[in-house]
Amino acid sequence: MPDATVTKIQDWLRAHETELLEQYQSLLQIPSIEGAPEPNAPFGKENRLALDLMLNLAKSWGMKTKDLEGFCGYAEFGQGERLITMFGHLDVVPVGPGWKFDPFSATIDNGYVYSRGATDDKGPTIAAFFAARAIQEVAPEIGARIRTVFGCNEESGFKCIEHYVKTEEPPTYGMAPDAGWPLIQAEKGIATFVVKAKMPSGGLTMTSLVGGQRPNIVIDSAVGTALVSAEFRAEIEEKLAKQWDKNLTVAFDGANLKLTATGKAAHGSWPWGGDNAAVRILRFMMEIAPASQKKDYEDLFETTHIGGSGLGIDGRDDISELTNNLGIVTTEGDSLMMTFNVRYPVTWNGEDLRSRLETFLNELGAYTVARWDDSKPLYFPLDHPLVKTVCDVYEEETGERKKPGVMGGGTYARAVPNSVAIGTGWQGDGEAHQTDERLKIEHLFKMSRIYAHIIWRLAHV
Repeated sequence: MPDATVTKIQDWLRAHETELLEQYQSLLQIPSIEGAPEPNAPFGKENRLALDLMLNLAKSWGMKTKDLEGFCGYAEFGQGERLITMFGHLDVVPVGPGWKFDPFSATIDNGYVYSRGATDDKGPTIAAFFAARAIQEVAPEIGARIRTVFGCNEESGFKCIEHYVKTEEPPTYGMAPDAGWPLIQAEKGIATFVVKAKMPSGGLTMTSLVGGQRPNIVIDSAVGTALVSAEFRAEIEEKLAKQWDKNLTVAFDGANLKLTATGKAAHGSWPWGGDNAAVRILRFMMEIAPASQKKDYEDLFETTHIGGSGLGIDGRDDISELTNNLGIVTTEGDSLMMTFNVRYPVTWNGEDLRSRLETFLNELGAYTVARWDDSKPLYFPLDHPLVKTVCDVYEEETGERKKPGVMGGGTYARAVPNSVAIGTGWQGDGEAHQTDERLKIEHLFKMSRIYAHIIWRLAHV
């Protein structure tokens, strides 16, 4: 059973649920997709507005605040050497088509709040913020410093948290509320790279393929074009007549063939949860290509295999396996620029992965690595005090003993010492990065109570 102070803290949160929901909706209504940099707003004015909202709230509550040149900011209270920190982010990924409600309206429907950022990561961030405030109100003499960090560039680069760790002390214990319950003990390595591939030419000459918004999102719409030679026109038209893909449309404009595909967005760490529109086009071009070009189109299509086999990098360790997402594809001259987002096993080394990739592409020919970025894996043993405390509190609060997870997604935890990613919701809540992202209101309140208990316990471990 929670001690008496934890009960009082959680009672305070129950008494302020209306305020929490209202502030949550206000935050969601700011379309904080990364934008053009402005003074003191390196990630655009909307991210700046979201950061100001949180910092102003903290000031009104009497917390100490710090603005780190618009990269991020934090709110803090308490005293002592021990520093317990929650790392949330205010930026969100772009919005695709097909939403039930305006994605920045924060509409409430049947007990859920619908909005981009509802689960990733504005809901968990503000729940953690209110958890800290509840502790400040009920137990201000906690004997530790409690800090909530608000990042503004988690979805597209981590520049915010890189800026933070350059100047701020590491936490005694840190948590990023941006994962699954009870916590993530291991985060896969993340390699984001661009492969430059020469487009196949001949009877079916690919001339363009464009799709995707971010490397870490499955492409939900794409458009491709190809030039069909007179020699193969009849053969290709016959194949087009048997076209089976209902999510793909094709049309001739003279000798030019245009292909338009619709897919389904998903988080890049879970590529099988979406439907990649660009991959649909590549597969179809492979199917209609003349026999003399089959191998060229097959090689191109195989690079998109979600297990990485078409790039020569597939594999697993005892904890996790590699996944591969084609997140962006563009055209430069006669080449495709294909941006892949690969989540690799936690015991692997990124440089070894790159070496395997380059060796495989060299053997294929006509493929090169144009850009490479790597974020190393994260791993915590089960007996670590931070891991054990989070698991214990979650069991006390829910009656469920869950095993810590392994994650393909990357959170702030991998960039900050002594930190793990913890849970953010339950069954029924919308998936991150997908259409109709949503969070159950009761889950928002429940999260905040659990976060408060975890923070309190860590302050006394």
